[in-house]
Amino acid sequence: MHKILIIEDNAEISRLIQLHLKDIQCEADVAADGERGLKLFERDSYDLVILDLMLPVMDGLEVCRRLRALPRYVPIIMLTSKSSELDRVLGLEMGADDYLTKPFSIAELLARIKAQFRRQTALADDRRSDEQGRLVIGDMVIDQDKRQVRIKDALVELTGKEFDLLCHFARQPGRVFTRTQLLDQVWGYRYEGYEHTVNSHINRLRGKVEADPMHPRYILTVWGVGYKFNDELD
Repeated sequence: MHKILIIEDNAEISRLIQLHLKDIQCEADVAADGERGLKLFERDSYDLVILDLMLPVMDGLEVCRRLRALPRYVPIIMLTSKSSELDRVLGLEMGADDYLTKPFSIAELLARIKAQFRRQTALADDRRSDEQGRLVIGDMVIDQDKRQVRIKDALVELTGKEFDLLCHFARQPGRVFTRTQLLDQVWGYRYEGYEHTVNSHINRLRGKVEADPMHPRYILTVWGVGYKFNDELD
């Protein structure tokens, strides 16, 4: 049974979600503010977080930022009553895996949750299928089981989404991906118009893995199309 953390200050919404999660064999804990949610997350083990954007004590964006700074990665579905594009983009760039705008249907939320679990299972299967759990490209070593990256034996600190993005490229060197394809395949859903979220993550990833981000060695830009992982590295 999966365990989910609901961080939502509206008691009626959180009770409704908690009740219907039983339909997909999930149990849930509830926190009514961001600070309490962080404490629960650090104390227990969860498979997914449902996170409201507008929270007392600490807002959802700050909670998301702090969750992504922790070594343990779980999917985050953000809930927002705001309709502005900026709020959604900020949530995605902070590391949210998906979002729903209130009001939303419970059926859609459950579908999104199941999609995240399927994606996590697929990623785990990919890691198990690699005999050593490692990808070695040039002087970069990606340990998929430990979710660690080393370059010239130096550990590189990546967020969960940055790691998933790097692995996605490294498993298919030379293949060109459009921004829309990367949204589909790494973020787990498609939302046209949010390709700049991909750009932001790639820029941050290059800043961590490239000796000279202005002249990248690993993640290359294919002008007018998208990005690819260098397939000519020794």
